[in-house]
Amino acid sequence: MTTELRQLRQQDWDEYYGTLEVAFGGVAEAKEEHELWNSLTEFDRFFGTWEGEACVGTTGAFSFRLSVPGGSLVDAAGVTMVSVAATHRRQGILTSMMRRQLDDVRAKGDSLAVLTASEPDIYGRFGYGAATQAMTAEIDTARVRLTVPTGTDDVRLRYAKPADVHEACEALYARRVSERPGMLARQPGWERLGLLDPESERHGASALQCVVAERDGELVGYARYSVKPDWAMAGPKGTVRLRDLEAVDPAANAALWRFLFGIDLTSTVEAHSRPVDDAVLHLVSDMRRCQIQVRDSLHVRLVEVGAALEARTYRAPVNLVLDVEDAFCPWNEGRWRLKGDLKGAICERTEDDADLALSVRDLGSAYLGGFSLMSLAAAGRVRELRPGALAEASLAFGSDVAPWLPHGF
Repeated sequence: MTTELRQLRQQDWDEYYGTLEVAFGGVAEAKEEHELWNSLTEFDRFFGTWEGEACVGTTGAFSFRLSVPGGSLVDAAGVTMVSVAATHRRQGILTSMMRRQLDDVRAKGDSLAVLTASEPDIYGRFGYGAATQAMTAEIDTARVRLTVPTGTDDVRLRYAKPADVHEACEALYARRVSERPGMLARQPGWERLGLLDPESERHGASALQCVVAERDGELVGYARYSVKPDWAMAGPKGTVRLRDLEAVDPAANAALWRFLFGIDLTSTVEAHSRPVDDAVLHLVSDMRRCQIQVRDSLHVRLVEVGAALEARTYRAPVNLVLDVEDAFCPWNEGRWRLKGDLKGAICERTEDDADLALSVRDLGSAYLGGFSLMSLAAAGRVRELRPGALAEASLAFGSDVAPWLPHGF
């Protein structure tokens, strides 16, 4: 039978999502998760490949606003729910879906496409480059001490039901988005993600808990977490599972971490998907006992090279020509002159000689400042064509803080 690639219809969502679940192991998600993802689906941005009545391939995109160096929020397509049925591998289905999707992203005017990859090796050939990293820590709070800054004792902490303070916590998060590249300005409906807590996903831990930090009656931070009790012959050894933590200043941040370290009957704090430059690394007495691990997180694809490079600012003045290779989106191929600084940038087509040559994938890796052009060049991924251009560009593309994706999609 032949296959048909078409826009997703509301009446086909259950079949579509069932195909996705089977591709990711066949374990059905909780009803609450189904309802959330169904409500967030933008049907004009989701596509399925069908063979008769059966869905054999899925992909979609959410409409996001992504923070970039300089603090601007840029329209970006958040690529999601990508799968191909195991019975239909190596038939060009994924390539055809990626082709249709990127054409659609371009037609909608988004200059960026982003995704988190279950298997990173898949997406490089479509121009996506790993642009942010996430840190996981498993901290032995029985042996690791915290040194907190002045003012920490002035922060008041109190328990709160997550739903009762959710609106205030979302407002605080919104204030933080422009401060760090890679963060997502949550669109209507996405605030529900922070409260999603199906019992089937707790694996022996408590329901979601929340503590808020206040100063002079104003919210200055919050932490959402759960606790998994455990006991040994020597006594309690429960684990605190941190879901998210945001704070507006060092004292509030330290107060929240000190609280997590001090929860009764626990001896471990597990923190997942934190920034690789998280301040907690400088609060702890022994980083070795924090079991730090780092992995790729957000992958970036420049859909419109000129518009994307103009959307961000540059840490140092830059004036150079980039020779960009992009076989999958040939409208990006060729030479672009980038002029920029901390105030803004212009990026236009040019016939001038190139200063650097690189693929759109590697440009995506450098775009948010998480990976330096210098390090990419050391791996042979960027070629310097004018002496000095690499150092100039690497400094300019950098970020003072590590880019970070706070949650998946």
